[in-house]
Amino acid sequence: MEKMKEDVFVGMNDFCLTVAETAIKSMLYEVSATPKPGLVDRRNSGAHKDMNFLTFMSSSAVLFDTFYRCAIEGMNFTTQDYPVLLERIRPFGIEGEKKMFAATNGVNTHKGLVFSLGIIAAALGSLYKEKKESIADAQEICKRVQEIAVDLCKELGMRTEKRAQTYGEKLYERYNIKGIRGEVASGFKTVLKYGLPVMKKYTSCDEDLNNVFVQVLLHLMSETEDSNILGRHDHGTLEYVKQSAEIALQLGGVFTKEGMEYIIFLDREFISRNISPGGSADLLAVTIMLYLLEQQFECNEIKHYEKV
Repeated sequence: MEKMKEDVFVGMNDFCLTVAETAIKSMLYEVSATPKPGLVDRRNSGAHKDMNFLTFMSSSAVLFDTFYRCAIEGMNFTTQDYPVLLERIRPFGIEGEKKMFAATNGVNTHKGLVFSLGIIAAALGSLYKEKKESIADAQEICKRVQEIAVDLCKELGMRTEKRAQTYGEKLYERYNIKGIRGEVASGFKTVLKYGLPVMKKYTSCDEDLNNVFVQVLLHLMSETEDSNILGRHDHGTLEYVKQSAEIALQLGGVFTKEGMEYIIFLDREFISRNISPGGSADLLAVTIMLYLLEQQFECNEIKHYEKV
């Protein structure tokens, strides 16, 4: 009996390790995708003077344990009151943010992804515990994310004198957008509708992964209510970014000479205007993670984990 318990733990532990590895890989793939207009990549630091490619490497390197612990917590969760699971993983997210700021000397590189990928990791843990065959399906993962985050937007618009408004609350009050909270609470609807289908379309054609990531980013930029842009600028700038991404896609995006030239032009323009579509970049990382999870946790692999 003791040997059986030990074997089951090894299987669960391997699963959570794989989830955490996938989260880190997704973050590294996102920042490595080049060129990304206004964003940190291997070519330049975009519209950021306080961070560069190596800053993102340093940040990513310290976050493995955060995602691992979120997956473990999801696996240990025993009820179907999923909003409670969000409260259970909050301390891990807060600790992860502290590690990030320590690694980057106070620069916010991955706060949004600690939040988003942490909830995905917890959702995966809870799905694995229930041994659902659809654990590898992005739709099912995002449905569980939605169940966990169902109450996430309730605080928006509720003023209180006890604490200062958060960045997201200020944007909601000013623009009536829910930002990353709304995206998570919706079960990443933008990713499922725009990001993942584009990812699957081009990976099925054996396109270079870097180019696929950039093309996915352009699609997300053309649709996302990017709170990072609104925080720095205004609705006019957001519409400019959306229209610019649409023009890039009409030119063929990263897959044509004209499209690539326009993307490079946009990078220069965004840098000069201090525009960083960081919200779209975060959704690119979410898209990559969901895609990789579907590739890794196919039915035969899930059964392997359950047998060990």
